[in-house]
Amino acid sequence: MTNTPQTSPDRKGLVEVFTGDGKGKTSAALGVVLRALGHGFHVCIIHFMKGNFPYGEQKMLAQFSNVTLAVFGRTSFVDPNNPEEEDRKEAKRALEAGREAMLSGKYDLVVLDEVNVASAWGLVGLDDVVKLIEDKPEHVELILTGRYADRKLIEIADLVTEMLMIKHPFDEGVEARAGLDY
Repeated sequence: MTNTPQTSPDRKGLVEVFTGDGKGKTSAALGVVLRALGHGFHVCIIHFMKGNFPYGEQKMLAQFSNVTLAVFGRTSFVDPNNPEEEDRKEAKRALEAGREAMLSGKYDLVVLDEVNVASAWGLVGLDDVVKLIEDKPEHVELILTGRYADRKLIEIADLVTEMLMIKHPFDEGVEARAGLDY
C-alpha cells in the first residue's frame, strides 16, 4: 500500500508564517497550496476578513475536489481602530472553522489567511491562535498569513518569512488589478 501525503511516516507538518508590510503573503501561501495539490494533498483554506469579494484564487481553487474554501467577514474593510461586533463574530467563526479543519483528519495543509491581522486587531485572541497551533496534529502543515504577526507566533513557528515593501504602485495611485492583485 502506498502512503498518502497525510500518512507518510517521514512527513512532519510545520507551522509557517508569512507576514510583513510587503505584497505577497497570501500569494506565497497559495504557492505552497499549488505545490501541495500537485502531490495530491488535501487542503483547507480559511479566509479571514475577505467577505464575498471576487478573489480570482477562490474561483480557481473551487474547481479542485481536494480543496475546501471557507470565506468569513463582511465585504467592507474592517476599521482596525473600531471593529464592529460582526467583524469579531466572523473572525471567531473563521478561527473555529480553521481549528475544526485542522483537527478533522481530512487535511494535509490548512491555511489561515489574514489570521495575523485578525489577531493584531483584536478580532480573535492571540492566546486562541497560539492554542490552535499547540493543538496542531503532527502531520498537518499550518500556514498563517497577514501583516502584524505577533512575536509569540513568530517564536513558535517553524518557518517565518517577512515580506518587506520597498516600492508599491499603490503609492503612485495604481489601484488593485483584477487577475493580478486579487
